[in-house]
Amino acid sequence: MANTIIGVDEAGRGPVIGPLVVTALRIPKRDIKLLEEMGIEESKKVSKNKRIYLYEAIIENCNKRKWNIRTIICPPCEIDLEVERNNLNKLEVKLFSDVIKKTGFSLKIEQINLDACDVNEERFGANVRSNLGEKWKKTKIISKHKMDDMDLVTGAASIIAKVTRDFEIEKIDKNMSFSIGSGYPSDPVTKIAVEKMILGNFPHEQLRWSWKTVKDKWVSVHKMPAPLRSEYDANIKQTSLDEW
Repeated sequence: MANTIIGVDEAGRGPVIGPLVVTALRIPKRDIKLLEEMGIEESKKVSKNKRIYLYEAIIENCNKRKWNIRTIICPPCEIDLEVERNNLNKLEVKLFSDVIKKTGFSLKIEQINLDACDVNEERFGANVRSNLGEKWKKTKIISKHKMDDMDLVTGAASIIAKVTRDFEIEKIDKNMSFSIGSGYPSDPVTKIAVEKMILGNFPHEQLRWSWKTVKDKWVSVHKMPAPLRSEYDANIKQTSLDEW
């Protein structure tokens, strides 16, 4: 069995609506040339149509050449609860290490390339290594900002993560009576959507309640601090007990 490379990237760290998606792609080192031939680039550099084309090409090769893709879709509720307990960096360390584990441990893994989420690249890599556990301690891990622009395997992982998140946003959009846009706070359509999604007793479940955008808008409308996800969970549990 040939030596393999793993690339890991995320999509959706900043949006106020929808999930955070983390993808790991593991391929034989000899197949990296195929990624180059496919025209793989970092996901932000290619159009939506090309991203979908590349996504489908990667999936096809996974089936034909036994490449290994694993993706974790982390919903807003989990993001909020983790931010309450710790911070987003710790959540991403956990997601990155969990998705790597899902690809399966092997002594044939020559290198793991991470698109670092922490301002401190080395710290992010060290934290992921620590979270992976003893079995992975000798595996080479390289953690760099913009790794998806430097490494084709990580670039391909970024394509999978981005397209997967886009699909998730489309699902949310279809279930709403109004458009949610891209989900990013700077998007004018998303700004209007957020205003509509905070009009109930609690913010909408697809919002990230811990984001400043949601907190500020909640205060402006309800004249009180925004609720916490943990408060919401406690309220739901109490209601269920009362009904019982």
